[in-house]
Amino acid sequence: MCPAVLDAPTLESLIAAAVAAPSVHNTQPWRFRLDPDTGTVVIRAGPERTLRLLDPGCRAIHVSVGCAVFNLRVAAAHFGWEPVTRLLPCPDRPDVLATVRLAGCARPSSPAGLYEAVWRRHSSRFPFSGRPLPATVLNDLAEAALAEGGRMRLSTPPETDRILRITWEAEHRNASDADRAAESRHRVQGPPRAAPGVPPAALGPPDFPDPLPMRDFGAHRHPAVLAARPHERRPTIALLSTAHDRRTDWLRAGQALECVLLVAAAHGVRSSLLHQALEWPDLRRRLASPDADQHGHVQMVVRLGYGPEAPWPPRRTARDVLAEDE
Repeated sequence: MCPAVLDAPTLESLIAAAVAAPSVHNTQPWRFRLDPDTGTVVIRAGPERTLRLLDPGCRAIHVSVGCAVFNLRVAAAHFGWEPVTRLLPCPDRPDVLATVRLAGCARPSSPAGLYEAVWRRHSSRFPFSGRPLPATVLNDLAEAALAEGGRMRLSTPPETDRILRITWEAEHRNASDADRAAESRHRVQGPPRAAPGVPPAALGPPDFPDPLPMRDFGAHRHPAVLAARPHERRPTIALLSTAHDRRTDWLRAGQALECVLLVAAAHGVRSSLLHQALEWPDLRRRLASPDADQHGHVQMVVRLGYGPEAPWPPRRTARDVLAEDE
C-alpha cells in the first residue's frame, strides 16, 4: 500500500537510516532537506566535515554520501515509496550531490528487503575467524555491486598480499606525516566529546598487534614498525571499482558499496574498509590489477569475514542533519 503522506516520524526514520551509512573516518559529511512540494529529499555535502589532507579532492566524501543515498532509497522503499534518484542535479550548486524523490508505490525491484540490515551493518576492525565465505554469498555480493553500477571482485591470494603491502605503505606514510596523523587523531571520539568520530573501543585491544593494515588513529602506538602478521591466515579482500572516475562515479560507487555491505550484513558477514591507499594517488593507481581485463578505478578495498560484533559508532540524529531551508 502506498503511504498517503510523509509525516514527521517517518521523515525522521528515513533520515536516521541515511545517517546509519558508513563514512570516511565517520565524518558523516551530509546535510538533508525536504522539499515538501515535490516530496524530494535533497542531500548536500557538509563542507565543514571534509578531510583537508586525507581527502583533498572530496572523492571519499562523495562515496560516503552515495552510501547514505542508498540507505535512504532502502528506507523509502521499506515505507512504500518508489525512490527516484538524481545525482548532481544542480550544475550551479556543486554542494548538492543528490536528490531522492518519494514517488508513487515502490516497485518489487526497489531495495526494500535490506532495511533491517541497515541497523545491523557496521564496520568491524576486530579479527575475523578466517572461515571462507560461501560461493553463493560472494556471488550475491558481486551482483549487488553490479546492480548499482559498480564492480566487486575477490582478490586472488597473491593479489591480496600485494594489496596489503600497498595498504601498509599507505598506513606508514600516514603515520609518518605529522599533519595527517593529527587529522586522523582528531577523528577519535573520546569523552567529553559529543561530536561523531571513531569510538576508541572500536580500535581493538590496545596491546593487540595490528595484523592487518588497519588505520592507526592514534598514530603513536607503533610509529616505527608497522609490519605484523595477519589477523586471519588468509584475509578475504575484495576491490570495488567503477569504469570511470568522475563525481557521479564516486556517488555510484558509494551506493554500490553500501548495497554490498548490507547484503553482507544480511548474510551475517562482517566487513571493514581499508581506505588508506586510496588517499595517495600513486598508491591508488597501484591497487588496480595489472591484468588488462581488470582495468577500472578502485574506489574501495573491503575486508570480509565472520567475527565478533564491533561497537556501534556514534551517529548524529536526524534533527542534527535536517535543514529547514537553504
